[in-house]
Amino acid sequence: MEIILLLLFYILPLTYILYNLFNFINQRRNRHCYILNYQCFKPSDNQMLTTKFSGDIVMRNKNIGLEEFKFLLKAIVSSGIGEQTYGPNMVFHGRENCPTSDDIISEMDVMFDDIIHKLLTRSNVSPSEIDVLVVNVSMLAAVPSLTARIINRYKMREDIKVYNLTGMGCSASLISINIIETIFKSEKDKLALMVTSESLTPNWYSGNDRSMILANCLFRLGGCAVLLTNKSSLKQKAMLKLKSLVRVHHGGRDESYGCCLQKEDDNGRIGFYLGRNLPKAATKAFIENLKRIIPNILPIRELLRFSIASFAWKWIYGYGSRKRGLGFRPIVNLKTGVNHFCLHTGGKAVIDGIGKSLNLNEYDLEPARMTLHRFGNTSASSLWYVLSYMEAKKRLRKSDKVFMIGFGAGFKCNSCLWEVMRDLKDDDRSNVWNESIDMYPPRSVENPFMEMYGWLNEEDEVTFDRMKVRV
Repeated sequence: MEIILLLLFYILPLTYILYNLFNFINQRRNRHCYILNYQCFKPSDNQMLTTKFSGDIVMRNKNIGLEEFKFLLKAIVSSGIGEQTYGPNMVFHGRENCPTSDDIISEMDVMFDDIIHKLLTRSNVSPSEIDVLVVNVSMLAAVPSLTARIINRYKMREDIKVYNLTGMGCSASLISINIIETIFKSEKDKLALMVTSESLTPNWYSGNDRSMILANCLFRLGGCAVLLTNKSSLKQKAMLKLKSLVRVHHGGRDESYGCCLQKEDDNGRIGFYLGRNLPKAATKAFIENLKRIIPNILPIRELLRFSIASFAWKWIYGYGSRKRGLGFRPIVNLKTGVNHFCLHTGGKAVIDGIGKSLNLNEYDLEPARMTLHRFGNTSASSLWYVLSYMEAKKRLRKSDKVFMIGFGAGFKCNSCLWEVMRDLKDDDRSNVWNESIDMYPPRSVENPFMEMYGWLNEEDEVTFDRMKVRV
Protein backbone atom coordinates (compact mmCIF):
# COMPACT_ATOMS: atom_id res chain seq x y z
CA MET A 1 0.00 0.00 0.00
CA GLU A 2 2.80 2.41 0.86
CA ILE A 3 4.53 1.66 -2.43
CA ILE A 4 1.35 2.46 -4.35
CA LEU A 5 0.90 5.74 -2.47
CA LEU A 6 4.54 6.62 -3.06
CA LEU A 7 4.10 5.89 -6.75
CA LEU A 8 0.93 7.99 -7.00
CA PHE A 9 2.03 11.02 -5.02
CA TYR A 10 5.74 11.30 -5.77
CA ILE A 11 7.19 9.19 -8.56
CA LEU A 12 4.51 9.66 -11.23
CA PRO A 13 4.22 13.46 -10.82
CA LEU A 14 8.02 13.77 -10.81
CA THR A 15 8.25 11.63 -13.94
CA TYR A 16 5.58 13.76 -15.64
CA ILE A 17 7.43 16.97 -14.74
CA LEU A 18 10.78 15.64 -15.95
CA TYR A 19 9.20 14.39 -19.18
CA ASN A 20 7.67 17.78 -19.95
CA LEU A 21 10.86 19.57 -18.98
CA PHE A 22 12.83 17.37 -21.37
CA ASN A 23 10.37 18.06 -24.19
CA PHE A 24 10.51 21.80 -23.50
CA ILE A 25 14.31 21.87 -23.56
CA ASN A 26 14.43 19.69 -26.67
CA GLN A 27 11.90 21.92 -28.41
CA ARG A 28 13.84 25.05 -27.53
CA ARG A 29 17.03 23.50 -28.89
CA ASN A 30 15.38 22.93 -32.27
CA ARG A 31 13.80 26.39 -32.55
CA HIS A 32 17.07 28.13 -33.36
CA CYS A 33 17.76 29.36 -36.90
CA TYR A 34 21.32 28.83 -38.14
CA ILE A 35 23.02 29.78 -41.40
CA LEU A 36 25.21 26.91 -42.56
CA ASN A 37 26.51 28.57 -45.70
CA TYR A 38 25.67 31.15 -48.36
CA GLN A 39 26.77 31.90 -51.91
CA CYS A 40 26.59 35.22 -53.76
CA PHE A 41 26.39 35.45 -57.55
CA LYS A 42 29.22 36.89 -59.60
CA PRO A 43 28.33 37.31 -63.29
CA SER A 44 30.90 36.91 -66.05
CA ASP A 45 33.25 39.79 -66.80
CA ASN A 46 31.64 40.38 -70.21
CA GLN A 47 28.55 41.66 -68.36
CA MET A 48 30.36 44.56 -66.71
CA LEU A 49 28.75 47.97 -67.21
CA THR A 50 31.77 50.15 -67.90
CA THR A 51 31.50 53.93 -68.08
CA LYS A 52 31.67 54.05 -71.86
CA PHE A 53 29.17 51.25 -72.38
CA SER A 54 26.75 52.80 -69.89
CA GLY A 55 26.94 55.99 -71.93
CA ASP A 56 26.26 53.99 -75.10
CA ILE A 57 23.13 52.49 -73.53
CA VAL A 58 21.84 55.94 -72.68
CA MET A 59 22.54 57.15 -76.24
CA ARG A 60 20.39 54.33 -77.59
CA ASN A 61 17.38 55.69 -75.73
CA LYS A 62 15.71 57.92 -78.32
CA ASN A 63 13.26 59.29 -75.76
CA ILE A 64 15.71 61.29 -73.66
CA GLY A 65 17.32 64.61 -74.44
CA LEU A 66 20.23 66.65 -73.17
CA GLU A 67 18.57 67.68 -69.92
CA GLU A 68 17.66 64.11 -69.05
CA PHE A 69 21.22 63.03 -69.80
CA LYS A 70 22.59 65.72 -67.49
CA PHE A 71 20.25 64.52 -64.79
CA LEU A 72 21.48 60.94 -65.23
CA LEU A 73 25.09 62.13 -65.18
CA LYS A 74 24.58 63.90 -61.88
CA ALA A 75 22.73 60.89 -60.44
CA ILE A 76 25.39 58.37 -61.49
CA VAL A 77 28.30 60.49 -60.29
CA SER A 78 26.74 60.98 -56.85
CA SER A 79 25.44 57.40 -56.53
CA GLY A 80 28.69 55.83 -55.29
CA ILE A 81 28.53 53.12 -57.99
CA GLY A 82 31.72 52.17 -59.86
CA GLU A 83 32.20 50.72 -63.33
CA GLN A 84 32.68 47.06 -62.38
CA THR A 85 29.01 46.40 -61.70
CA TYR A 86 27.03 43.93 -63.81
CA GLY A 87 24.00 44.27 -66.09
CA PRO A 88 21.66 41.79 -67.80
CA ASN A 89 22.69 40.24 -71.10
CA MET A 90 19.91 41.87 -73.09
CA VAL A 91 21.49 45.36 -72.79
CA PHE A 92 24.70 44.01 -74.33
CA HIS A 93 22.65 42.68 -77.24
CA GLY A 94 20.73 45.94 -77.66
CA ARG A 95 17.37 44.48 -76.62
CA GLU A 96 16.64 46.59 -73.53
CA ASN A 97 13.51 48.02 -75.19
CA CYS A 98 12.12 44.65 -76.28
CA PRO A 99 13.51 41.75 -74.21
CA THR A 100 12.36 38.28 -75.16
CA SER A 101 10.90 35.70 -72.77
CA ASP A 102 14.13 33.72 -73.17
CA ASP A 103 16.09 36.78 -71.99
CA ILE A 104 13.92 37.04 -68.88
CA ILE A 105 14.05 33.38 -67.86
CA SER A 106 17.69 32.77 -68.81
CA GLU A 107 18.76 35.64 -66.52
CA MET A 108 17.25 33.75 -63.59
CA ASP A 109 18.37 30.28 -64.70
CA VAL A 110 22.03 31.23 -65.08
CA MET A 111 22.03 32.80 -61.64
CA PHE A 112 20.17 29.98 -59.90
CA ASP A 113 22.32 27.27 -61.49
CA ASP A 114 25.50 28.99 -60.37
CA ILE A 115 24.72 29.90 -56.75
CA ILE A 116 22.61 26.86 -55.82
CA HIS A 117 25.07 24.37 -57.29
CA LYS A 118 28.05 26.00 -55.57
CA LEU A 119 26.21 26.31 -52.27
CA LEU A 120 25.03 22.70 -52.11
CA THR A 121 28.42 21.40 -53.26
CA ARG A 122 30.32 23.42 -50.64
CA SER A 123 27.89 22.31 -47.94
CA ASN A 124 27.90 18.65 -49.03
CA VAL A 125 24.09 18.69 -49.12
CA SER A 126 21.93 16.86 -51.64
CA PRO A 127 18.92 18.67 -53.17
CA SER A 128 16.72 15.85 -51.85
CA GLU A 129 17.65 16.84 -48.29
CA ILE A 130 16.06 20.31 -48.61
CA ASP A 131 12.82 20.53 -46.61
CA VAL A 132 11.93 24.19 -47.26
CA LEU A 133 12.49 26.36 -50.35
CA VAL A 134 11.86 30.11 -50.30
CA VAL A 135 12.55 32.27 -53.38
CA ASN A 136 12.09 36.03 -53.56
CA VAL A 137 12.33 37.91 -56.87
CA SER A 138 10.17 40.99 -56.54
CA MET A 139 9.53 42.06 -60.13
CA LEU A 140 9.00 38.77 -61.91
CA ALA A 141 6.05 36.37 -61.58
CA ALA A 142 6.80 33.47 -63.93
CA VAL A 143 4.51 30.52 -64.73
CA PRO A 144 5.44 27.91 -63.62
CA SER A 145 6.91 29.75 -60.64
CA LEU A 146 10.63 30.24 -60.10
CA THR A 147 10.48 27.82 -57.18
CA ALA A 148 8.97 25.22 -59.51
CA ARG A 149 11.86 25.73 -61.96
CA ILE A 150 14.38 25.13 -59.16
CA ILE A 151 12.53 22.04 -57.93
CA ASN A 152 12.41 20.65 -61.47
CA ARG A 153 16.06 21.49 -62.14
CA TYR A 154 17.32 19.77 -58.96
CA LYS A 155 14.62 17.08 -58.70
CA MET A 156 13.68 17.96 -55.13
CA ARG A 157 11.25 15.97 -52.99
CA GLU A 158 7.49 16.03 -53.51
CA ASP A 159 6.78 17.03 -49.89
CA ILE A 160 9.05 20.09 -49.89
CA LYS A 161 7.49 23.26 -48.45
CA VAL A 162 7.60 26.00 -51.09
CA TYR A 163 7.19 29.78 -50.86
CA ASN A 164 7.50 32.03 -53.93
CA LEU A 165 7.58 35.74 -53.00
CA THR A 166 7.06 38.64 -55.42
CA GLY A 167 6.57 42.37 -54.93
CA MET A 168 8.45 42.45 -51.61
CA GLY A 169 11.15 44.89 -52.71
CA CYS A 170 14.72 45.24 -51.50
CA SER A 171 13.99 43.97 -47.99
CA ALA A 172 12.62 40.64 -49.24
CA SER A 173 15.50 38.44 -48.09
CA LEU A 174 14.78 39.20 -44.43
CA ILE A 175 11.11 38.43 -45.05
CA SER A 176 12.21 35.06 -46.41
CA ILE A 177 14.38 34.50 -43.33
CA ASN A 178 11.35 35.31 -41.16
CA ILE A 179 9.26 32.68 -42.98
CA ILE A 180 11.96 30.06 -42.44
CA GLU A 181 12.36 31.08 -38.80
CA THR A 182 8.62 30.63 -38.23
CA ILE A 183 8.69 27.13 -39.77
CA PHE A 184 11.69 26.20 -37.64
CA LYS A 185 9.76 27.08 -34.48
CA SER A 186 7.13 24.43 -35.17
CA GLU A 187 9.13 21.73 -36.98
CA LYS A 188 12.49 20.35 -35.92
CA ASP A 189 15.51 19.00 -37.82
CA LYS A 190 14.84 20.87 -41.08
CA LEU A 191 17.04 22.21 -43.87
CA ALA A 192 15.92 25.33 -45.74
CA LEU A 193 17.18 26.94 -48.94
CA MET A 194 16.56 30.64 -49.43
CA VAL A 195 17.24 32.23 -52.85
CA THR A 196 17.09 36.00 -53.28
CA SER A 197 17.54 38.08 -56.43
CA GLU A 198 15.89 40.60 -58.72
CA SER A 199 14.83 40.48 -62.37
CA LEU A 200 16.27 43.41 -64.32
CA THR A 201 15.61 42.23 -67.87
CA PRO A 202 11.83 42.91 -68.10
CA ASN A 203 12.01 46.05 -65.96
CA TRP A 204 14.40 48.27 -67.90
CA TYR A 205 12.80 51.69 -68.34
CA SER A 206 13.09 53.25 -71.81
CA GLY A 207 11.22 56.51 -71.21
CA ASN A 208 12.32 59.96 -70.03
CA ASP A 209 10.55 60.38 -66.67
CA ARG A 210 13.33 61.33 -64.24
CA SER A 211 11.69 59.66 -61.26
CA MET A 212 11.61 56.36 -63.19
CA ILE A 213 14.78 56.45 -65.27
CA LEU A 214 16.80 56.76 -62.06
CA ALA A 215 16.23 53.05 -61.34
CA ASN A 216 18.33 52.15 -64.42
CA CYS A 217 21.29 53.90 -62.79
CA LEU A 218 21.00 52.22 -59.39
CA PHE A 219 19.98 48.59 -59.84
CA ARG A 220 22.48 45.95 -60.91
CA LEU A 221 22.58 42.20 -61.50
CA GLY A 222 23.10 40.01 -58.43
CA GLY A 223 21.68 37.27 -56.25
CA CYS A 224 22.39 34.99 -53.32
CA ALA A 225 21.49 31.52 -52.03
CA VAL A 226 21.50 30.79 -48.28
CA LEU A 227 21.34 27.38 -46.57
CA LEU A 228 19.68 27.41 -43.12
CA THR A 229 18.84 24.78 -40.51
CA ASN A 230 17.49 24.27 -37.00
CA LYS A 231 19.27 20.94 -36.47
CA SER A 232 21.14 21.09 -33.17
CA SER A 233 23.52 18.43 -34.53
CA LEU A 234 24.76 20.95 -37.15
CA LYS A 235 25.31 23.77 -34.66
CA GLN A 236 29.09 23.31 -34.74
CA LYS A 237 29.12 23.77 -38.53
CA ALA A 238 26.95 26.89 -38.50
CA MET A 239 28.27 30.30 -39.51
CA LEU A 240 25.58 32.52 -37.98
CA LYS A 241 22.72 32.21 -35.52
CA LEU A 242 19.61 34.39 -35.71
CA LYS A 243 19.06 36.29 -32.45
CA SER A 244 16.22 38.67 -33.32
CA LEU A 245 14.22 39.79 -36.37
CA VAL A 246 11.74 42.68 -36.60
CA ARG A 247 9.58 43.73 -39.56
CA VAL A 248 7.79 47.07 -39.95
CA HIS A 249 5.26 47.73 -42.72
CA HIS A 250 3.85 51.23 -43.38
CA GLY A 251 1.68 50.21 -46.33
CA GLY A 252 -1.34 51.64 -44.54
CA ARG A 253 0.06 55.16 -45.02
CA ASP A 254 -0.65 56.57 -48.47
CA GLU A 255 2.56 58.63 -48.59
CA SER A 256 4.65 55.55 -47.75
CA TYR A 257 2.78 53.22 -50.09
CA GLY A 258 3.13 55.53 -53.12
CA CYS A 259 6.79 56.55 -52.76
CA CYS A 260 8.24 53.49 -54.45
CA LEU A 261 6.22 51.50 -56.99
CA GLN A 262 6.00 50.04 -60.47
CA LYS A 263 3.76 52.03 -62.82
CA GLU A 264 3.33 53.49 -66.31
CA ASP A 265 4.56 56.95 -67.28
CA ASP A 266 2.47 59.44 -69.26
CA ASN A 267 3.35 57.61 -72.49
CA GLY A 268 2.40 54.15 -71.22
CA ARG A 269 5.97 52.90 -70.62
CA ILE A 270 6.32 50.72 -67.53
CA GLY A 271 9.05 51.58 -65.07
CA PHE A 272 9.96 51.70 -61.39
CA TYR A 273 8.96 55.01 -59.81
CA LEU A 274 11.07 56.53 -56.99
CA GLY A 275 9.24 59.46 -55.38
CA ARG A 276 10.66 62.56 -53.71
CA ASN A 277 9.12 61.54 -50.40
CA LEU A 278 11.02 58.23 -50.37
CA PRO A 279 13.67 59.43 -47.83
CA LYS A 280 10.92 60.66 -45.49
CA ALA A 281 9.01 57.36 -45.70
CA ALA A 282 12.21 55.36 -45.17
CA THR A 283 13.11 57.45 -42.11
CA LYS A 284 9.72 56.87 -40.48
CA ALA A 285 9.87 53.11 -41.07
CA PHE A 286 13.48 53.02 -39.89
CA ILE A 287 12.70 54.79 -36.62
CA GLU A 288 9.72 52.51 -35.94
CA ASN A 289 11.85 49.44 -36.62
CA LEU A 290 14.62 50.60 -34.27
CA LYS A 291 12.13 51.21 -31.47
CA ARG A 292 11.05 47.57 -31.68
CA ILE A 293 14.37 45.81 -32.12
CA ILE A 294 16.61 47.87 -29.82
CA PRO A 295 15.24 46.30 -26.60
CA ASN A 296 16.08 42.87 -28.06
CA ILE A 297 19.69 43.54 -29.04
CA LEU A 298 21.17 45.99 -26.51
CA PRO A 299 22.44 45.18 -23.00
CA ILE A 300 20.40 46.37 -20.03
CA ARG A 301 23.07 48.87 -18.99
CA GLU A 302 22.74 50.76 -22.29
CA LEU A 303 18.94 50.73 -22.12
CA LEU A 304 19.12 52.15 -18.57
CA ARG A 305 21.67 54.78 -19.60
CA PHE A 306 19.53 55.90 -22.53
CA SER A 307 16.36 55.97 -20.42
CA ILE A 308 17.99 58.05 -17.68
CA ALA A 309 19.59 60.41 -20.21
CA SER A 310 16.26 60.86 -22.01
CA PHE A 311 14.43 61.54 -18.75
CA ALA A 312 17.05 64.08 -17.67
CA TRP A 313 16.94 65.78 -21.07
CA LYS A 314 13.16 66.13 -20.89
CA TRP A 315 13.30 67.32 -17.27
CA ILE A 316 15.90 70.00 -18.04
CA TYR A 317 14.64 71.27 -21.38
CA GLY A 318 11.00 70.22 -21.34
CA TYR A 319 9.01 68.23 -23.88
CA GLY A 320 8.80 71.12 -26.35
CA SER A 321 12.53 71.79 -26.43
CA ARG A 322 13.05 70.35 -29.89
CA LYS A 323 10.59 72.83 -31.36
CA ARG A 324 12.42 75.63 -29.53
CA GLY A 325 15.70 74.56 -31.12
CA LEU A 326 17.42 73.32 -27.96
CA GLY A 327 19.18 70.43 -29.64
CA PHE A 328 18.63 66.75 -30.25
CA ARG A 329 17.61 64.11 -27.79
CA PRO A 330 20.17 61.61 -26.42
CA ILE A 331 21.24 58.97 -28.96
CA VAL A 332 21.24 55.27 -28.17
CA ASN A 333 24.63 53.61 -28.68
CA LEU A 334 24.01 50.54 -30.85
CA LYS A 335 27.67 49.56 -30.68
CA THR A 336 27.18 48.35 -27.12
CA GLY A 337 25.31 45.37 -28.57
CA VAL A 338 26.44 45.31 -32.22
CA ASN A 339 29.90 44.76 -33.72
CA HIS A 340 29.17 44.98 -37.45
CA PHE A 341 26.54 46.70 -39.59
CA CYS A 342 25.13 45.20 -42.80
CA LEU A 343 23.35 48.13 -44.47
CA HIS A 344 21.22 47.98 -47.59
CA THR A 345 23.15 49.46 -50.53
CA GLY A 346 20.24 51.52 -51.84
CA GLY A 347 22.55 54.39 -52.73
CA LYS A 348 25.19 56.68 -51.27
CA ALA A 349 22.54 58.90 -49.67
CA VAL A 350 20.90 55.89 -48.00
CA ILE A 351 24.19 54.71 -46.49
CA ASP A 352 25.13 58.24 -45.37
CA GLY A 353 21.70 58.76 -43.81
CA ILE A 354 21.76 55.52 -41.81
CA GLY A 355 25.34 56.19 -40.74
CA LYS A 356 24.44 59.63 -39.45
CA SER A 357 21.32 58.37 -37.66
CA LEU A 358 23.19 55.56 -35.88
CA ASN A 359 26.37 57.59 -35.28
CA LEU A 360 28.51 55.15 -37.29
CA ASN A 361 32.09 55.79 -38.39
CA GLU A 362 33.74 55.08 -41.75
CA TYR A 363 34.90 51.64 -40.60
CA ASP A 364 31.28 50.67 -39.93
CA LEU A 365 30.10 52.03 -43.29
CA GLU A 366 32.98 50.68 -45.37
CA PRO A 367 31.40 47.27 -46.21
CA ALA A 368 28.21 48.90 -47.53
CA ARG A 369 30.07 51.63 -49.44
CA MET A 370 32.44 49.16 -51.09
CA THR A 371 29.59 46.80 -51.99
CA LEU A 372 27.70 49.66 -53.62
CA HIS A 373 30.82 50.67 -55.54
CA ARG A 374 31.70 47.14 -56.67
CA PHE A 375 28.29 45.50 -57.23
CA GLY A 376 25.77 48.36 -57.12
CA ASN A 377 22.28 47.99 -55.67
CA THR A 378 21.45 44.31 -56.14
CA SER A 379 18.09 44.72 -54.40
CA ALA A 380 17.27 42.12 -51.71
CA SER A 381 20.57 40.29 -52.17
CA SER A 382 22.71 43.34 -51.37
CA LEU A 383 22.89 42.55 -47.63
CA TRP A 384 24.66 39.27 -48.37
CA TYR A 385 27.29 40.96 -50.55
CA VAL A 386 27.99 43.28 -47.62
CA LEU A 387 28.28 40.30 -45.29
CA SER A 388 30.56 38.60 -47.81
CA TYR A 389 32.82 41.68 -47.80
CA MET A 390 33.16 41.45 -44.02
CA GLU A 391 34.01 37.77 -44.30
CA ALA A 392 36.60 38.38 -47.02
CA LYS A 393 38.19 41.07 -44.82
CA LYS A 394 38.25 38.54 -41.95
CA ARG A 395 36.32 40.87 -39.69
CA LEU A 396 33.83 38.31 -38.38
CA ARG A 397 34.96 36.61 -35.16
CA LYS A 398 33.20 34.15 -32.91
CA SER A 399 30.47 35.77 -30.74
CA ASP A 400 30.42 38.97 -32.82
CA LYS A 401 26.99 40.46 -33.48
CA VAL A 402 25.98 41.52 -37.02
CA PHE A 403 23.06 43.92 -37.51
CA MET A 404 21.26 43.79 -40.89
CA ILE A 405 18.96 46.59 -42.09
CA GLY A 406 16.90 46.42 -45.28
CA PHE A 407 14.36 48.74 -46.90
CA GLY A 408 11.73 47.87 -49.49
CA ALA A 409 8.71 49.10 -51.42
CA GLY A 410 5.46 49.09 -49.51
CA PHE A 411 7.03 50.81 -47.54
CA LYS A 412 8.95 48.34 -45.36
CA CYS A 413 11.94 48.35 -43.04
CA ASN A 414 13.19 44.98 -41.81
CA SER A 415 16.15 44.29 -39.55
CA CYS A 416 17.73 41.39 -37.71
CA LEU A 417 20.67 40.53 -35.49
CA TRP A 418 23.00 37.57 -36.13
CA GLU A 419 25.57 36.03 -33.81
CA VAL A 420 28.77 34.71 -35.41
CA MET A 421 29.19 31.07 -34.37
CA ARG A 422 32.86 30.69 -35.36
CA ASP A 423 35.70 32.72 -36.81
CA LEU A 424 34.86 33.21 -40.48
CA LYS A 425 37.96 33.02 -42.65
CA ASP A 426 36.82 32.13 -46.14
CA ASP A 427 40.05 31.36 -48.02
CA ASP A 428 38.58 29.44 -50.96
CA ARG A 429 37.50 30.97 -54.28
CA SER A 430 33.76 30.85 -53.54
CA ASN A 431 33.62 34.32 -52.02
CA VAL A 432 32.76 36.87 -54.71
CA TRP A 433 35.24 39.31 -53.16
CA ASN A 434 38.30 37.06 -53.02
CA GLU A 435 39.76 38.09 -56.36
CA SER A 436 39.49 41.82 -55.66
CA ILE A 437 39.37 42.22 -51.87
CA ASP A 438 42.98 43.43 -51.67
CA MET A 439 42.05 46.43 -53.83
CA TYR A 440 39.36 47.57 -51.38
CA PRO A 441 38.87 50.11 -50.10
CA PRO A 442 40.41 52.03 -53.04
CA ARG A 443 41.98 55.43 -52.57
CA SER A 444 39.11 57.03 -54.44
CA VAL A 445 35.59 55.80 -55.23
CA GLU A 446 34.65 58.68 -57.51
CA ASN A 447 32.68 57.63 -60.56
CA PRO A 448 34.60 57.97 -63.85
CA PHE A 449 31.45 59.28 -65.53
CA MET A 450 32.44 62.82 -64.53
CA GLU A 451 35.79 62.55 -66.28
CA MET A 452 34.23 61.27 -69.51
CA TYR A 453 30.98 63.24 -69.58
CA GLY A 454 31.52 66.11 -67.16
CA TRP A 455 31.94 68.60 -69.98
CA LEU A 456 28.15 68.55 -70.41
CA ASN A 457 27.74 70.64 -67.29
CA GLU A 458 29.79 73.44 -68.81
CA GLU A 459 28.37 73.52 -72.38
CA ASP A 460 24.70 74.23 -71.83
CA GLU A 461 24.28 75.38 -75.40
CA VAL A 462 25.31 72.05 -76.90
CA THR A 463 22.56 70.04 -78.62
CA PHE A 464 21.93 66.38 -77.98
CA ASP A 465 22.87 65.50 -81.58
CA ARG A 466 26.23 67.23 -81.19
CA MET A 467 26.76 65.43 -77.90
CA LYS A 468 26.33 62.07 -79.65
CA VAL A 469 28.95 63.03 -82.22
CA ARG A 470 31.42 64.14 -79.55
CA VAL A 471 30.97 60.98 -77.48
